[in-house]
Amino acid sequence: MSIHLGKVLEQVLRMEHYGISELSRKLKVSRRTIYNWFEQDNLNLQIIFKVGEIIGHDFTAELPETLIKNHRNLLNEEEISLIKIADSNSVFFWMNKYISLLEKYNDLLNNISNNYSTTRNM
Repeated sequence: MSIHLGKVLEQVLRMEHYGISELSRKLKVSRRTIYNWFEQDNLNLQIIFKVGEIIGHDFTAELPETLIKNHRNLLNEEEISLIKIADSNSVFFWMNKYISLLEKYNDLLNNISNNYSTTRNM
């Protein structure tokens, strides 16, 4: 029987009473991305360990020992962009990438709008 890693992530976040909005800000991903992670049964372990680092939780208790042994190198590697660690063949990868690009585009539009109104008021 395989373990649903997204559900493990969700249960720990709920148990720790850690807010999705706060986590999304710290990870620099959208809330929708985190909710999509909850649906993934084979969520990348690097995401789980990064979340654990942020919320101060050791996920090794929830994960099977064989899974941890197979991915022990993830515990010691440098932080990698969350987009790069997603499976590039996954629908969620492309959804997350699209959402991220939309957020950056909206930020850019806001900056342009703010700059325009500042120069116009001068």
